[in-house]
Amino acid sequence: MSKVLIAGNWKMNGLTSDAAREATALAAGVAGVPHVHLMIAPPTSLIHPLRINLFERGIADRVAIGGQDCHANVNGAHTGDVSAEMIVDLGGSYVIVGHSERRTDHGEGDATVKAKAEAALRAGLVAVVCVGETEAERRGGETLDVLARQVSGSLPDGATVTNTVIAYEPVWAIGTGLTPSTDDIVEAHAGIRETAAGQIDDVANLRILYGGSVKPGNAAELLALDGVDGALVGGASLKAADFLAIAAAAPARN
Repeated sequence: MSKVLIAGNWKMNGLTSDAAREATALAAGVAGVPHVHLMIAPPTSLIHPLRINLFERGIADRVAIGGQDCHANVNGAHTGDVSAEMIVDLGGSYVIVGHSERRTDHGEGDATVKAKAEAALRAGLVAVVCVGETEAERRGGETLDVLARQVSGSLPDGATVTNTVIAYEPVWAIGTGLTPSTDDIVEAHAGIRETAAGQIDDVANLRILYGGSVKPGNAAELLALDGVDGALVGGASLKAADFLAIAAAAPARN
């Protein structure tokens, strides 16, 4: 297995001053987590400023930068959108697609997520494809069916273990402080991997992240679970100390 990936999603938070402050804090502690890969997805407005700050502090090779979303097209009359190529141009190497907040707030279905993931691969980005069930779907016993549908419908053609990551984020756990049971997380990750095996070779080495109220206090338990290859961190990624504490809790891998 490749190194654990700890990815931070800043969502719609942060100004240029925050990019400078967090880069400084990351530089002070990143040497303590050599056993993991780190990625931060700030707002699009901060991709380049954060990248510059990481370079200035000598840690650009230790902290990758990603976008939080991309359009399926290279360019065009799409006011307010950003293409995968634009993210690359700003210095990004990853992009998150299909986050539940995009699926819910913007009505994005699996076909749209797949098109965006394919745009990411076209541009040379690593696609972080998000899947997850709602509270109602979990109560109805539909979790594995929902995940299978989302994985099969959202993974891009041409997906490999090097250009695609899957993030399992139960919608009801995002930002609520709630997490599924450890057995539920293991079952969900196993189901995702089983479905992905039909589309990705060497699926044992596919990185599947867990997301949903990951914080320093529960990171060690979550990251030790079978089939969990890292974390997609929301609120706790806004403070470098918390983000690095989560990374430090990850098990070492070759």
